[in-house]
Amino acid sequence: MNLTMAEVGKEYIVRQIETDDEELNSFLFSLGCYSGEPITVVARRKSSCTVSIKDGRYNIDSQLAQAIIV
Repeated sequence: MNLTMAEVGKEYIVRQIETDDEELNSFLFSLGCYSGEPITVVARRKSSCTVSIKDGRYNIDSQLAQAIIV
């Protein structure tokens, strides 16, 4: 299941990142979003969602959320 289908407020563990874009992979890694790390969807909007990774909150678009498999 990808992050767009995740329940708001529930903690998940990132299983993998499905993208061929190395720049996107390194960006997510710099946020702390990589395999084995916990992630929580804090809020969901029409075309984006707010996630909590480690001690930070980030707003990501739905296309990026679809690449994060939990």
